[in-house]
Amino acid sequence: MAVRKAGRVAASVAAVALFGAMVTACDDSDDSGSSPFDKVRESPSPSASASTSSPPPPSSAGASGETTGSPEDVPEAKVPPASVNDLEKVATKVEGGVITVGKPSAGVTVTVYEDPRCPFCKKFEEGGAQALVPGLAAGKVKVEYTIASFLDNNLGGNGSKNAANALRAAVETGRFPQFHSALFTNQPEESEDGFTPAFLLKIGEAAGIEDAAFKDAVNRNTYKDWVGTAMRAFEKDGVTGTPTVEVDGEKAPSDSLYSKDAFAKVLRKAGV
Repeated sequence: MAVRKAGRVAASVAAVALFGAMVTACDDSDDSGSSPFDKVRESPSPSASASTSSPPPPSSAGASGETTGSPEDVPEAKVPPASVNDLEKVATKVEGGVITVGKPSAGVTVTVYEDPRCPFCKKFEEGGAQALVPGLAAGKVKVEYTIASFLDNNLGGNGSKNAANALRAAVETGRFPQFHSALFTNQPEESEDGFTPAFLLKIGEAAGIEDAAFKDAVNRNTYKDWVGTAMRAFEKDGVTGTPTVEVDGEKAPSDSLYSKDAFAKVLRKAGV
């Protein structure tokens, strides 16, 4: 009996290790009552399961716009990578639920689906997305961002919606690329629901935003309706996990997303 029990334990450990190796994205599904293994999909972008544990309450305002907590509870924000400074003069526009960065006539279009709380989106922004900067600055590529907020439903809280609202507000300041980069640089743990309005304002400061209208929009949840529009665009496009990245309509290989060099090869193949 002892030998058989040990064998079962070894098999369980091996299965958990295999699951960990396959998880490379955040999954858009309700995890209640599901096994983590139900979230592994056979696709170029395997999906990650989200924790079902209840997150701690946020230290300041949620998506309702009501402010709680105190400024002393808000951590300082780190500045985004210096490379984003190359995008100071790059155009940004909003159309429907999509934020587009780059020259409208750029020859290559990269479509990016992200949820601000998704840790794999952070990995993409720190890895493959860095290869986009030269092409954006040179007007060779434009990036269309669809910002989802499904992880709030999966994990509880309002962090994704708060962050999406702040991203939309950042467009009006002319510093969306800087704020977008700073947002993922300062991403809290997925289960913490740490994107409170107070922390998002700290991130804005780190991104060089000193706009009173931005502060008001973050605190008042001004772009709540747009956040819903963006989520519906995500669902309409049939996307089931983040990050999902397409180059001129073709899904980028999942193994290229987390390496600057690997994603640069994908872009070169597309003509960037």
